[in-house]
This record gives sequence, C-alpha cells and structure tokens, in this order.
Amino acid sequence: MAKSVRIWQKKQIRLDHLTFRQRDMVQVGAAGLLAVKQRLTAAQGPGDSPAKPLTKRYAIHKSKLRKGNLRDLWLTGRMLKNLTLRTVSENSSKAALTSRKERIKGLANARIETWLVFSPKNKLAVMEKAKQVFLEAKKRLIISRTTGAVRFD
Repeated sequence: MAKSVRIWQKKQIRLDHLTFRQRDMVQVGAAGLLAVKQRLTAAQGPGDSPAKPLTKRYAIHKSKLRKGNLRDLWLTGRMLKNLTLRTVSENSSKAALTSRKERIKGLANARIETWLVFSPKNKLAVMEKAKQVFLEAKKRLIISRTTGAVRFD
C-alpha cells in the first residue's frame, strides 16, 4: 500500500513534503473536489439530475433569508467551505468535511440524499484532469532508448 501524507491546512496547503506523484494526485483530487462543489452549488443530485426538493417549512425559512429554495447545501456557506482535500497518497486522494459540526450536518444531508459522490459529469472532469496530468508527467519520464522498454509516440 502506498504511503499516505496528511494535508493540514492552516492558511494554505503545504506541498513541499510531497513527492511528484503525490503532487499530481493533489491536482487530480482538487479537480474532483471542484467538480463536486460546482454540482452541489448548482443544486444537482448524484445523477446530475435536480436535487430533491427541500421540505416545505425549510424552503420557506431559506426563502425568507433570500437564499433560494433549492437544495444547494448553501445556507451559511460553512459546509461547502469545510469540504477540503484531506489525505493524499501516490494513487488516491480523499476529501472530507473538516469540522465536527459540519460532519454531523453532512451525515444528516446524506440521509436525505447522497451528495458526496461523483456524478457522471464529475467522473468525466476527473478523467480529463488525470489525462492532462499524465500528459504533463509524460514529459518528465526518462526513456531508455537502448532497451526500447518505454515508447511514447
């Protein structure tokens, strides 16, 4: 199993202790996280369809605060701000909610409708970013011409 590196964020992410592969995974993970956040703010569910409607009482409360009556997980803005990239290894990256209060709210929202998953459009965005990172990494590879083991034409 690949060694994982925890990313602790105070004001900005410190990437100086990461290897090249882990830096690449940070880029791919950040692209996936951005795609999920954009889907959530657009009030879309896990299948890129509209999210479930709010309860009548909560929709009225949210409308009075002029936040719209859609399930976009954005009343105060804290929950989506706390959704960050937390752990990176050479072959995976994981995002999670950082504060305990937001994790509790996230679990309550997950009971209503799963929201912290990749939709088909999110998967395409991650695959595009991974392809782009791979093409950039391809330039850094050392190719042995004598053995012919690695060829990129």
